[in-house]
Amino acid sequence: MTTPLLGDLIKALTILPGVGPKSAQRIAFNLLERNRDGARRLARVLEDAMEHIGQCTRCRTFSETALCRVCAAPGRDPGVLCVVETPLDVASIEQSASFRGLYFVLMGRLSPIDGVTPDTLGLPVLEQRLAEGEVREMIVATGTTMEGEATAHYLRQMARRHHVTPTRIAYGVPVGGELEYVDGTTLSHAISSRREY
Repeated sequence: MTTPLLGDLIKALTILPGVGPKSAQRIAFNLLERNRDGARRLARVLEDAMEHIGQCTRCRTFSETALCRVCAAPGRDPGVLCVVETPLDVASIEQSASFRGLYFVLMGRLSPIDGVTPDTLGLPVLEQRLAEGEVREMIVATGTTMEGEATAHYLRQMARRHHVTPTRIAYGVPVGGELEYVDGTTLSHAISSRREY
């Protein structure tokens, strides 16, 4: 038997990816039985993160400042733009230490059935960036799912309209896979072995 507040805690924990009702119940009981100080710290950090983490005005990744650390870093090549689905993809590519260009984060992939349109993904912002003329190559680094491939096709057409060379990572990235699960060495090789798309 749970109390109303405990029930609310368990239900709230199920919003986490991969956490179902049983796992949420175990987490809730563990926090209450063994780690109340840790739970209080978690609550404070979550509140602070939700309040202060926004999106970079240039690439749309998560950032606490107007420009993220990558967009603000000197020495990055502004002529090479890597378009990815999520901030996790940026983190994966950055860990491979093989890419010195800039990013654009879609925060998803095209899926009209789910209401995810070009506007939802910020593609008008990307189109404006391509129109500025600084980008000479756009690396399409979307996943190889059906939606990822549809997004890649849309991006390729956009790049060509602006006379930007579209390339696509391919080597070593499994079909149907997500970039966040690919190891750094494989991802590094995929970036360096990209092909024109």
